[in-house]
Amino acid sequence: MTTVNQDGFTSGRLDGLEIDASGTVRANYTNGQNNPLGKIVLANFNNQNGLKQIGNATYTETAVSGAASVGEAGAEGFGTILSGSLERSNVDITEELVNLITAQRNFQASAKAIETTTTLTQTIINIRM
Repeated sequence: MTTVNQDGFTSGRLDGLEIDASGTVRANYTNGQNNPLGKIVLANFNNQNGLKQIGNATYTETAVSGAASVGEAGAEGFGTILSGSLERSNVDITEELVNLITAQRNFQASAKAIETTTTLTQTIINIRM
């Protein structure tokens, strides 16, 4: 014999995720339910400047940085989480535009050099005939 238990809520679909300041990840459903899924863990280092950059925003610990101490958001020594906020870009737009213009000029110069070489080669071939 099977038993059916009713909790008073209709069936719902996942409507979105939400993260609070303490790092708790919650699932919001279309039926009004809000269930916790897990918690984000933060790591802190004695010397953040000693971390080794291995990607654009990826770092790994080194002997200089010390071992990671792990804890929850909001605990002493750890910050809080600002859910939904945008991080400022770590790209200097002026520097990137200057690099783009420099690359474009280098390309144009290379294209002109190839065009000149082709013209000279064609002229030499025409003289020999």
